[in-house]
Amino acid sequence: MQLKAGTKLASTVCETQVVVVRAPADEVELGCGGAPLVPADEGGATGTPDPALAEGTLIGKRYADEEVGVELLCTKAGAGSLTCNGEVLAVKGAKPLPASD
Repeated sequence: MQLKAGTKLASTVCETQVVVVRAPADEVELGCGGAPLVPADEGGATGTPDPALAEGTLIGKRYADEEVGVELLCTKAGAGSLTCNGEVLAVKGAKPLPASD
């Protein structure tokens, strides 16, 4: 799937919805709970997540793969885990603030 920033995607196996914050130049396979993510206006949970990919997503958290160059913002939490090219996406940590001595 070719992505661009601002694209809204939804899971077909849980309630997860995300917005693409940073899109890679190459095509990638994004999924949630073992099923592909689809455009949000086409989405709707019709199945159940794969138990091996059911860690869940948290609203307001960013999920990223720095090597691929993809970053997603979770806008609606769900039971499935987000994946990119078959690899589970990790929650992106906050940038440390500079010390104010």
